[in-house]
Amino acid sequence: MSQPQSTAIITGASSGVGLYAAKALAARGDWHVVMACRNLEKAKNAAESVGMSSANYTLVELDLASLASVRKFVSDFRSLNRPLSALVCNAAVYYPLLKEPKRSPEGYELSVATNHLGHFLLCKIMLADFKQSTASDKRLVILGTVTANPKELGGKIPIPAPPDLGNLEGMEAGFKEPITMINGKPFKSGKAYKDSKLCNVLTMRELHRRYHEETGITFSSLYPGCVADTPLFRNHFSLFRTIFPWFQKNITGGYVTQDLAGERVASLVYDPKYKESGMYWSWGNRQSEGRKSFVQEMSNEALDDAKAKKLWDLSSQLVGLA
Repeated sequence: MSQPQSTAIITGASSGVGLYAAKALAARGDWHVVMACRNLEKAKNAAESVGMSSANYTLVELDLASLASVRKFVSDFRSLNRPLSALVCNAAVYYPLLKEPKRSPEGYELSVATNHLGHFLLCKIMLADFKQSTASDKRLVILGTVTANPKELGGKIPIPAPPDLGNLEGMEAGFKEPITMINGKPFKSGKAYKDSKLCNVLTMRELHRRYHEETGITFSSLYPGCVADTPLFRNHFSLFRTIFPWFQKNITGGYVTQDLAGERVASLVYDPKYKESGMYWSWGNRQSEGRKSFVQEMSNEALDDAKAKKLWDLSSQLVGLA
């Protein structure tokens, strides 16, 4: 008699790294993937295009920019009656060319609303699902990025500006019009993305501090390498989308395929060597055949425990879970 499949939720699984992480997990046979996506028709077509068996995945609608959608997703997931083994917070938006911010349905700047606040609410609510699950190995993975860590080579480029949450003045003031940035300063679209990804790492560390010992859940983050042709860059200049992959392939040697990045994300879900909680894993800025992972040193701001606690409390208020 075959063993029952473990269940993993992957956000943003209709394209890019999320799709290929879903493919890698589903291909193992012992995992069922809940593909949490905004556009279910697109997700279905994407799953079919990479050869995923319909027996190994379920599509459930999720728009992380909408807190109401996050809550509905949780309800829809619970109706599946599948014990939760893993949650992969992969989805992200990036609007590098905006001069003025886009807003979420709740009125928050869209990059932070989607990449951080939506995932934050999802993680907090689904802690209950993890606790009730009979799974023996439970993991929660939040994707990071090299651009949000000035200690990494790829994070040393200060264009448009390095990540900086300040003292979270913008969040303290409610994070709605006319506030556009977490630190309360003028809007910079590229920096908003970096800030949101820094929040992801701070959230992972605070989840570990608060819940690992109690629940046994492994909380971790990773940078899977430079996926230079990911749909994350669809809102950038077309010339950038042409030159950037070429540059990473031929000059820096940092290029990673979406397929390989997806396999790396999936490995954090099932591989015993990634069962250490609170870690940030990386394959570095230079890629080669058989490249091994290592624990990446996090930025000083990501290691700021007081800031992590304050971000947790303010984020709880903004998503209605104070």
